[in-house]
Amino acid sequence: MKIALVGVTGYTGATLFKLLKQHPEVDEVRLYGRSTPSDDELAALLSGFRHLSLHIHEYSSVNIMQECDLVFFATPAKVTSQLALDFIQADFPVIDLSGDFRLKDSADYERYYQAPAAPSQALQAASYNLADLKKPQSNYIANPGCYATATLLATIPLLAADLIDLDSLIVDAKSGLSGAGKKLTTSSHYAYINENSLPYKVNQHQHIPEIIQELQTWQPAFKTLQFTTTLIPVTRGIMASVYAKPKKPLSQAELYQTFADFYQDKPFVRVLKDGFPSLKEVAYSNYTDIGLAYDEASHTIFICSVIDNLMKGASSQAIQNMNLLCGFPLETGLTALPTFF
Repeated sequence: MKIALVGVTGYTGATLFKLLKQHPEVDEVRLYGRSTPSDDELAALLSGFRHLSLHIHEYSSVNIMQECDLVFFATPAKVTSQLALDFIQADFPVIDLSGDFRLKDSADYERYYQAPAAPSQALQAASYNLADLKKPQSNYIANPGCYATATLLATIPLLAADLIDLDSLIVDAKSGLSGAGKKLTTSSHYAYINENSLPYKVNQHQHIPEIIQELQTWQPAFKTLQFTTTLIPVTRGIMASVYAKPKKPLSQAELYQTFADFYQDKPFVRVLKDGFPSLKEVAYSNYTDIGLAYDEASHTIFICSVIDNLMKGASSQAIQNMNLLCGFPLETGLTALPTFF
């Protein structure tokens, strides 16, 4: 099949391009953009792909639909809300890695993204698809965010089993620097972030309403959570530490079995019976690793989930969603093992 990729020069876009080039069902990847650097400029931006002849075509929804079978948008927020309507009207397959179509409530989008939302009818047409747990419900897939992916995979089994008090959920999530994107900021300077760590967007992160929206599909009574994000001095990876109070006492074995049963047929989620995962154990892979504990003294459940933010948190989950949408075996193009050393 022929794939269009809009946005290749960022970390997520470049990662997605690499995965698409390695996918056995993909015959061609055509690059598109609203800005079109020269081929020499593009080669400098994507120097790791210097053996390939790369060219960015001027963006045209008409040309994409005529020449390709599916389009990926690896663009920042506030782009697809303007560009995607043609594809929705034509029911053309889209996988959108931005946040523009994840939220069904336009007021939530406008509050957290500080921009006008896409038309309500278009928002309702999109399918928010956590690839390990759902099959797409439409041809427009809103790929989940990185923090949301790590948090949801750690918390959904608790809600599905009705194990916790819904108002007790606390999430402390930490991300590597690539999650902040390629644009240089004060906090992304090496001299600042090296040997440093800082919370950011506390109670204001745009993935908060995304997490709440999805958890409400499992427990409609769920209202909110305490969610803190912290930047840490590593290149890639997200670790979500989840705390919750159980409705009644339970054992460590019962907690483990809840997760093991929930994910027993999910090849990309690995539940640890003992110990806890680390970021490197999922690096450069589509895996999510989950560790857990129950403290009888404080009656507190602890869940730790780790993902690679550029892979499971974005690009490889997008490939997983493509496999689901196109009817390919789930693991097609996603068999790379973690680079854990």
